[in-house]
Amino acid sequence: MNLPPLVPPLKCQGIKTKLAGEIKRLADSQEFDRWIEPFCGSCVVALNVQPKRALLSDSNIHIIRLYQEIQSGDLTPASAKAFLVEEGEKLRTIGEPHFYAVRERFNARPTSLDFLFLNRSCFNGVMRFNRHGKFNVPYGHKPERFAQAYVTKITNQIGRIAEVISVCDWTFAVADFRQTLASAQPGDFVYADPPYAARHVDYFNSWSEADETELGNRLKQLPCPFILSTWHSNEFRTNAMIEQNWNDPRFHLLTREHFYHVGSTEDLRHPMIEALITNFPAKPAQWEHEEAEQLAFMERPAKEYSA
Repeated sequence: MNLPPLVPPLKCQGIKTKLAGEIKRLADSQEFDRWIEPFCGSCVVALNVQPKRALLSDSNIHIIRLYQEIQSGDLTPASAKAFLVEEGEKLRTIGEPHFYAVRERFNARPTSLDFLFLNRSCFNGVMRFNRHGKFNVPYGHKPERFAQAYVTKITNQIGRIAEVISVCDWTFAVADFRQTLASAQPGDFVYADPPYAARHVDYFNSWSEADETELGNRLKQLPCPFILSTWHSNEFRTNAMIEQNWNDPRFHLLTREHFYHVGSTEDLRHPMIEALITNFPAKPAQWEHEEAEQLAFMERPAKEYSA
């Protein structure tokens, strides 16, 4: 029986928790010395692959700072618990005004603990910043959010992650994806999970079709194996960038349905077909019994993709 995936303390749209096991399976089919992520985000994939050496970078300084502080021991389960209990009690008694007071405080002088508090009490766990780099997600309207069980869940996540990081040689860096990919060498393995063009474009920096194309060109030039995560289609549209950038028999495409819980009401939350694109032969796993929304991967050469 497969163990449940490790879950990071940060929530963000597009998190690959349900895909981490399949990404690990694909990565394990290749030999490599160092794992590289130019868009590490919540770090859920690295935490589940658990490579001995890794370069984990992102343009979002707040994510990188939080993981650097967990790595250094400046942010511990105990310090997080004390902070969330105190701020959670203020949220319970004061309500919405306290959330906005913390958001204003964070945007003036950001700290990892305020970032964690906002991420866990904002609307639907969305991680979003405006063009000036200010956190701008509204209140989640759950004043009882930081109940004892919820705080314990978060602090346990921090503790488990600290254990993983302590036995690994991981470097966390604030960097543009171009800079990170330029450091890739033979013997590395790259996993790229960029913001989805025309979807989550305000995660921290804007992301355009031009960025998507440049990323694709740089991945094609890598001297090592890679996996690219992107969206394939939903009931409304398909991702034309796959046809544009990956219509080549050298690359392999696996797809899987993935349900995202982002949306103010149930009827606004829709399944998404995810794509994993590799530059090495990739076979789908043999799934036996899974939850209804977790469909078997289907291998489909990128050249056969139809928009």
